[in-house]
Amino acid sequence: MSSSVPTSPLPVIGHGARVAVITAEWNGHITSKLARGAVETLTANGILPSDIISIPVPGAVELTYAAARVIEHQHPDAVIVFGAVVRGDTPHFDYVCESVTQGVTLLNSTGDVPVIFGLLTVDNEQQALDRIGGPAGHKGVEAAETAIRMIALASSI
Repeated sequence: MSSSVPTSPLPVIGHGARVAVITAEWNGHITSKLARGAVETLTANGILPSDIISIPVPGAVELTYAAARVIEHQHPDAVIVFGAVVRGDTPHFDYVCESVTQGVTLLNSTGDVPVIFGLLTVDNEQQALDRIGGPAGHKGVEAAETAIRMIALASSI
């Protein structure tokens, strides 16, 4: 098996679904492309631009706070969080990645709204660039497809 990306067609969720796209501004040259790919995929699959809530935050650690607030106050059907953390010479990388991972896991395990993990955790910038339309696919598109699948799942249960 050469790919772990689902091959089944995307479910049709129709108009009225609302998705929040929360994007860290840190490494914005990467995260903005993740968000753009997600928004294009969402709209291509029937979600109206007016039903996409775009929220910028300063960095990756702020993603889960923003996700929790938007879920509480704007009631989306799914949330996608985007960030890019590039490993450096200090343990900061580990703390940031762990914080976001635990925050998204907590939101998913305790809430009714799926939160899609769109945090790139890479060793260098080239690995991130490879994941925004390069040889490693487009993680923004994949996150949007996951959101669509999760909205359909939530409405079927």
